[in-house]
Amino acid sequence: MNSRYSIHIPVRRAAVEMIVAGLLCLSLFHHVSAQGSGETTKAGTTAAQFLKIDPTPRAAAFGGAFAAVASDVSALYWNPSGISRLTRNEGILSHTGWIADINYNFGGVVVPLGSIGTIGASVMTLGTEDMDVRTVDEPEGTGEKFGAGDLAAGLSYARNLTDRFSIGFTAKYIREYIWHMTASTFALDVGTLYRTDFHGLTIGMSITNFGGKMKYEGRDAITYINVNPGKAGTNDKVVADIRTDEWSLPLAFRVGLAAEPVAADAHHLIVAIDAIHANDNTECINFGAEYTFMDMISLRGGYRSLFRTDSEEGLTLGGGVRYDLAGTTLKADYSWAYFGRLKSVQRFSFAVEF
Repeated sequence: MNSRYSIHIPVRRAAVEMIVAGLLCLSLFHHVSAQGSGETTKAGTTAAQFLKIDPTPRAAAFGGAFAAVASDVSALYWNPSGISRLTRNEGILSHTGWIADINYNFGGVVVPLGSIGTIGASVMTLGTEDMDVRTVDEPEGTGEKFGAGDLAAGLSYARNLTDRFSIGFTAKYIREYIWHMTASTFALDVGTLYRTDFHGLTIGMSITNFGGKMKYEGRDAITYINVNPGKAGTNDKVVADIRTDEWSLPLAFRVGLAAEPVAADAHHLIVAIDAIHANDNTECINFGAEYTFMDMISLRGGYRSLFRTDSEEGLTLGGGVRYDLAGTTLKADYSWAYFGRLKSVQRFSFAVEF
């Protein structure tokens, strides 16, 4: 009788976990497919494009195949359920030298709370230096300056429902601005992780940027009109507020697999692959690998946006080091990503576990 229960109870629990993960996967995929279907790629038809930029070098060097890896603080962006696997507090600061001298920064912190779960917070900012205001009449500049930038701030919660299955959520506020115009909304990320006993094989799924639409508003949309220009005595200073269109967020659904075929004392190898379905582009595949020696030095490589129509992305490379100091672990990472005619993008980060 005891042997019967020792065999069947774990099997039954694993089956329930797989069913829950599968149902969540199917429901999310159905929603994204309904919004993203069509013959055209819909590239550039959503707002807040900065939400699609990889924020940290480790994941970027993986080629963006991180939905099932999600094993550090950067899981706040990729798959919030991954923070439930962290056993210590961890913080990170990351900088990306984006295209056209645009600066992109990411900061995050994760705090495990034991059986209660794990909480985290993150902030992403993208911006440029102030630029001259130019008009048709004054092409050399009016003497004014304007700026443009983006912000996303999120709060995350994740929990291990069993020793294999985890789920996590991120609620975030998103804001974009240019000169006197702003647009903002709220969004939700949801993620799951399921780890098997076969060479550490992990299945990760996430849906990101599920939320409201964005619409620019501000004083630059206010103008003066003449309601009846053909009538004598008409008023040509009637105040009008130009109504702008609403735009959806870049909703994306990821399914990833990660495995650890080599897990010796001195050598670790992780390989990963992600399939991405987005509402503003064609489907694609990301894949990558990471080799770590003595849990100190890591080398990474990958390829992103495989099979995506007219993509400028491709090869990714990077590495990192970690050092234990008085109970604290320091980590520094770097990545380089090829961007075709747009040259390349480099990322740097510094993280600490404490």
